[in-house]
Amino acid sequence: MTTMNESSIKKQLQLLNNWSYVDNAIEKNYSFKNFAEALLFINKVGAIAEKLNHHPELFNTYNKVKLRLTTHDAHGITQKDFDLAAAVDAIP
Repeated sequence: MTTMNESSIKKQLQLLNNWSYVDNAIEKNYSFKNFAEALLFINKVGAIAEKLNHHPELFNTYNKVKLRLTTHDAHGITQKDFDLAAAVDAIP
């Protein structure tokens, strides 16, 4: 699996909605009305992650969720991260 260089990462980020390149990963922060909505979102992300066999780092505090994507076994960002990010962006 090939990791992407910074130029490729920045080009791919333009295709996503509000994701950032931070410390060898791409990240996005979400805010919900309450904990229940945040948890529902996390469960939807989990189902997508299982289907794609690529799992994010998830951080949750009450109504806030942070997703962090990097391909650990490749030691960097790969197309798998962008595929998962795009699928998460498509959650209604």
